[in-house]
Amino acid sequence: MTIAPVRPQGVDENMLARFTAGHWAGTSGRIILADGHDARAITAAGVLNEIGLEVILVGGREGINALALTEGVTLTDATTVMDTAELRDSAAGAHLAEVVAGLGPGKTAGWMDDPLFLAVAAVPAGLAAAAVAGATRPTSEVLRAALRVVGTREAGGTISSSFLMRLNDGRYVGYGDCAVIPTPDSTQLAHIATATARTFATLTGQEPAVAMLSFSTAGSAEHESISMVRTATALARAAEPALQIDGELQFDAALLESVAVSKAPGSAVAGHANVFIFPNLAAGNIGYKITQRLAGAQAYGPILQGLAAPINDLSRGATVADIVNVSLISMMQSQKS
Repeated sequence: MTIAPVRPQGVDENMLARFTAGHWAGTSGRIILADGHDARAITAAGVLNEIGLEVILVGGREGINALALTEGVTLTDATTVMDTAELRDSAAGAHLAEVVAGLGPGKTAGWMDDPLFLAVAAVPAGLAAAAVAGATRPTSEVLRAALRVVGTREAGGTISSSFLMRLNDGRYVGYGDCAVIPTPDSTQLAHIATATARTFATLTGQEPAVAMLSFSTAGSAEHESISMVRTATALARAAEPALQIDGELQFDAALLESVAVSKAPGSAVAGHANVFIFPNLAAGNIGYKITQRLAGAQAYGPILQGLAAPINDLSRGATVADIVNVSLISMMQSQKS
């Protein structure tokens, strides 16, 4: 008898409804979970099967089956278990072997036996549409695997991240970059802005209105960091002329119409921004955590941007719901890549 897993609290029902009823309903392809030996990933696989997604769990079949029994989840035919030896002998292993040969043994020691690198390689090899990892590995290792095995969408492109924040009133906002680039230059910041806007539109179906944040609004102060934000705004506009974007803006002017009318009366973005681009990683990381912890918002991410295929990271403190949400996000990205 198959035991249907109880959908855990914290799964974003709006995102789930958009996924199942919209463009992604019946999507072909599978998602691969690199942390298949972890009980949270196993339970998430059961939930994802219920939603209608196929899953590959990376790990030993015996250990995974034992954990599934403990968690009260019977894995169905929609979940495939593959250990590292099976992946190494598959198209994923063949793809990873090509990468290893190109980089040399000094830089790739242990990759052919590493479930993370093999799981990431499964995506460009065509075994899965997207990969999720990091429940048992640090972000730096997930980023390294993604960059080395999948690479950037464009030559010389920028890898960045964003968080999709769901506020208590049900609104969604996008925050970037909160996890990858400590001190972006103007070109990188422009890439972060356009990538975060694209991610926000893909996941919410809403038109992005992008605020390039600073401690100044429309020339109220002068500093080299403000000049960098202004230059980034101009570069992003030039790259995507149809994108609603403005900067530099203080956060209150970007968010609140009552403040925008006095601080930035001519701005098409001020007062109704839904995507917020922070000038550096310190501001972004602090900002999303303040929103999450003081305002009680849900934070989905970090969502990796700029990769040639959707690979996403999990916090090592991730819940089952986090894995489900990030998996849905990753599959949405796969259909827009």
